[in-house]
Amino acid sequence: MKNITTIALLVSTRKGAWIFRSDPMRTTWAVDGPHFLGHIISHLVLDPRDKTTLLAAAKTGHLGPTIFRSTDWGATWQEAAQPPAFAQAPEGETGRAVDHTFWLSPAHRNEPDAWYAGTSPQGLFRSTDGGVTWAAFSSVNDDPQYRAWMGSEKDGTPDGPKLHSIIVDPRDPAHLYFGMSGGGVHESLDGGQTWRLLITGMNVVEGFGFDAANPAFHDPHCLRLCPSNPDRLYQQNHCGIYRLDRPAETWVRIGKNMPEEVGDIGFTMTVHPRDDQTAWVFPMDGTQVWPRTSPDGKPAVYATHDGGDTWQRQDAGMPKEQAWWTVKRQAMCCDSHDPLGLYFGTTSGELWMSRDEGQNWECMARHLPEIYALEAVVI
Repeated sequence: MKNITTIALLVSTRKGAWIFRSDPMRTTWAVDGPHFLGHIISHLVLDPRDKTTLLAAAKTGHLGPTIFRSTDWGATWQEAAQPPAFAQAPEGETGRAVDHTFWLSPAHRNEPDAWYAGTSPQGLFRSTDGGVTWAAFSSVNDDPQYRAWMGSEKDGTPDGPKLHSIIVDPRDPAHLYFGMSGGGVHESLDGGQTWRLLITGMNVVEGFGFDAANPAFHDPHCLRLCPSNPDRLYQQNHCGIYRLDRPAETWVRIGKNMPEEVGDIGFTMTVHPRDDQTAWVFPMDGTQVWPRTSPDGKPAVYATHDGGDTWQRQDAGMPKEQAWWTVKRQAMCCDSHDPLGLYFGTTSGELWMSRDEGQNWECMARHLPEIYALEAVVI
């Protein structure tokens, strides 16, 4: 297979998963799937350390929330012997149950077979055997302060609160980040033994009397670390687009530079693998009703090439009107070719691609289920 294709696009949807494969020209794509037809797949991820192992975060009708693992590119799958699960509550107390695993992240390249998982409701888990067994990681899941910041399981996003955007610093396996929706952004410098907040500069929803000092009111949607400069992070938040340049600890709202009629509300964000000045977002209608559609039914990607000082609309090839879909937080990504390919999947089941870094777009697949996540990998 490695002699046939160099790019794989891993597509996770509300009703299964698909794998699209192409050569570097990205002109034709072979389709493999569906895998897990009818089951919710929140995230399908390739292990970059062996470029063979796939993990799928699934919510199935008969097995409930679980993880599947494949070492042959999906020809066969094995269910995790012990998927992520919260500790049993003491007798007489009400415990928490994992509704679904939402996010999967491979650990550092020097930690083979180690993975992290974020769940809904918010929980942080780790596997050290390639995803076969999972255990609670750090004290986050049961810490009283974190539990207060997580809020009620009935609050938050329409499909449940999330722990997401688990990031490992490529220079240091002990340096970790994650986001909670809601609950803010958190950083560890000691491999998860302790965590600290990174919410300074982030806005909260106005008009409801929310205290910006309370992490419970902060809703990061997606965090991205720049591969070419791990000291720079970008964030798409419920309340804007932000950038953070370490060692600073104050987020700068670069989304204020977006066109006023579009705004800077959305879910997803993608950064260039070789240029820390370049990133892409997919805005959605951020009016008070929050319809979660493209603004005015006119979808577009917006790109910055100067760290967020300016933004350019990229919609060539997209519908000009009456397109009322949007893109979820894990459903936009890029490959590593030059010029790189950009991809996004919509809530209406369309898969879009650009071969020239967003200048031109084409729809490469239609009529899929609602797309939850995309990952592009070179193999």
